[in-house]
Amino acid sequence: MILPKAWVRERKKEYYYRKAKDEKYRSRAAYKLLQAAKKYRFIKLGDEVVDLGAAPGGWIQACRKIVGDNGFVLGVDLEQIQPFSSPNVRTIVGDVTETQTTQQIKEFLPRPADVVVSDVSPNVSGVWELDHARQIDLARYSLQIATSILKPRGNFFVKVFQGDMLNDFVKEVKTHFTFVKLIKPKASRARSAELYLIGMYLR
Repeated sequence: MILPKAWVRERKKEYYYRKAKDEKYRSRAAYKLLQAAKKYRFIKLGDEVVDLGAAPGGWIQACRKIVGDNGFVLGVDLEQIQPFSSPNVRTIVGDVTETQTTQQIKEFLPRPADVVVSDVSPNVSGVWELDHARQIDLARYSLQIATSILKPRGNFFVKVFQGDMLNDFVKEVKTHFTFVKLIKPKASRARSAELYLIGMYLR
């Protein structure tokens, strides 16, 4: 696919794109997670973190930075993720919509996870109602995995799109977590309809 030159120029000039290149993050999305985790402290030093929809690996790098040498990060994606040199980072190929993926994840985890983060997205069609419905569907699959693998009082962080199905999903997350909040990190593009939902302290 040939991208319009103006779009490419704008992206290269964009602050977080340049920052990611300078700081060797695989994607600018790393800053969305770093900003949210710094403010709400849902990932901590030594945590076991599962990253759903992890390719190309920007969130894995952000999680690894926060959890340090004694934590563990497992990245899961439909496509193979380029390996990391850190011994406490592993990646697997898996589909969040398939039940065997949860079992796969459990086999890789030394113990129940402290945190599940999910940046899973559909292939955007441009039809807003459809894209919104698909995103909420994927967020719901991520929630199912989170509630299956998290330890009690574990935390969850997931991408959602604004739309008429969002309120019902927020209510669903509130049945599982004590603290629930919708946020838009500074690193999210202002014109983007994406938000992130934090669920803390699994009931």
